[in-house]
Amino acid sequence: MPSPNLSEIVTTTLRNRSGKLADNVTKNNALLMRLNKKGKVKPVTGGRTIVQEIMYAENSTVKRYAGYDLLNVQPSDVMTAAEFDYKQVAVAVSISGLEELQNRGENELIDLLEQRIENAEASLMNAIALDCYSDGTADGGKQIGGLQLLVSTSPTTGVVGGINRANWAFWRNQKFSGVNDGGAAVTPANIQSYMNRLYLLCSRGREHPDLIPADNDFFRYYWESLQAIQRITNTELGEAGFDNLKYMGADVVPDGGYGGGAPAKSMFFLNTSNLFFRPHSDRNFAPIGGERVNPNQDAMVKLVGWAGNMTMNNAFLQGVLTA
Repeated sequence: MPSPNLSEIVTTTLRNRSGKLADNVTKNNALLMRLNKKGKVKPVTGGRTIVQEIMYAENSTVKRYAGYDLLNVQPSDVMTAAEFDYKQVAVAVSISGLEELQNRGENELIDLLEQRIENAEASLMNAIALDCYSDGTADGGKQIGGLQLLVSTSPTTGVVGGINRANWAFWRNQKFSGVNDGGAAVTPANIQSYMNRLYLLCSRGREHPDLIPADNDFFRYYWESLQAIQRITNTELGEAGFDNLKYMGADVVPDGGYGGGAPAKSMFFLNTSNLFFRPHSDRNFAPIGGERVNPNQDAMVKLVGWAGNMTMNNAFLQGVLTA
């Protein structure tokens, strides 16, 4: 049976690292890093679901008038809300009684735990980073609803945040297919033209995409289209470890290939002012409960978990470019 001293060491170590883990997760993903910088990582404190308010219509009482004309003072229904379910993910850190005996002394135990915890943290960070691009269907729908759900290639179908896109046009994102909408598959020769068309669809006044994550192929196509001219990059993202280019003021970043989450042959046009990462304040990469010991096993397990979801309050300013 693991000793109480060991349990205390594990618990203290995990608690000391949980805040650092939450910060490192946002730095592990260009989208989360941008959301964090813009104050769009918004913890929730409870509730049956995560509620995201939406301004879906303009105020219909706007009226031009002269003199004593009557004005329209009827109430306008301009607000609604989307409801997103909590999604949960956890990782286990374990140590056996034999390992405790083999690593006697507090320092030896901490060295062993550091390696286990660092591996667990990296695994959890990678899972969250990948889920940010998901459609939310993995593990029977227990996955975070990521970009493939929020910014879909089939925006006229499906339910997102409890709102049926087949019935509500305001909740549909923009999409552009090279083959179906442009007449030819995306190549370095035509990608800028296709990007221009989608960018305009996702813009409204001063609101426009500010982050464009792409898979390796589409990032390369855009990169090669710029070979003959000077390439402009964002030094802030570069210093954070993300390769990037610029397009109309937006940062274009690659997130495909090995370990990348962007689906093949895709490029997302994101107005990150309308996207949110919503962790629960009590389960934001935090230890879950006490130690878990099986009655017939000489080992102890500690869990680190996260609960929350990705949400959105405007769909038509988001877009996706596909082959």
